[in-house]
Amino acid sequence: MDMKETAVAYVSAVTTSCFLAVGLNQLVPRMTSISPGLRTILGRLVPFTAVAAAGTVNVFLMRGKEISEGIDVYDHEGNSVGKSQKAGVSAISQVAISRILTNFPVLTIPPLVLSQWERTAWSQQYPKAAIPINLAVISICLMTALPLAIAAFPQYANVDVKTLEERFWNLKDSKGEPIKTLTYNKGL
Repeated sequence: MDMKETAVAYVSAVTTSCFLAVGLNQLVPRMTSISPGLRTILGRLVPFTAVAAAGTVNVFLMRGKEISEGIDVYDHEGNSVGKSQKAGVSAISQVAISRILTNFPVLTIPPLVLSQWERTAWSQQYPKAAIPINLAVISICLMTALPLAIAAFPQYANVDVKTLEERFWNLKDSKGEPIKTLTYNKGL
């Protein structure tokens, strides 16, 4: 990507995030048909929504060429058999989902834990404990979420040739046998 494409992707992601954060922060308090407790929880989930949207927009914009041009797909012998746009869409979608999964625990569990903490008598007795509790929960979430999110989808995915473009349907391997599955690297 050149500098202009990178700048467009960055500005688009930041704009999306800010738009959602500001919009949802204004919308949630106006939702008078739901309970105040639920409004509080929804308000605390606004950062997750904004970050998840920004991450998704960023992935699709930064790796958009993989959709338009395709990504390399390989036979079982490791030979590239061409580029597939459908494999590109699948790979980018998996990466976007992985990024959402990375952010979900970090941006949802700590606010919910603190919300529960604030309801306890201990929170009144030890108000300064909220910061170390928050940091501990965030740390645990970070240490567990990233490996789990990355492991949600394999780095190298096998795909049935019939789910790809028609030009891959009748490929044969070096022994003349029909190829039924191809592999692609989804990236990070």
